[in-house]
Amino acid sequence: MHATVTELDFIEEIRLRCWARENYVASDDRDESWHPVVLDEMRMKDLEASPDDDELVVHNDGT
Repeated sequence: MHATVTELDFIEEIRLRCWARENYVASDDRDESWHPVVLDEMRMKDLEASPDDDELVVHNDGT
């Protein structure tokens, strides 16, 4: 049985996103029946953890 996704208010969306970050699990362990906002936030955290190869990294060597 699948839950019907209803429109969330801003506060509820923020709560779900915070919950997703605090309760993060690896993508292989996620249940695809979780709320789409939770899954989206966990995917965003996945992207943050793996920087793009094109990302510019600047090192400050103190000189």
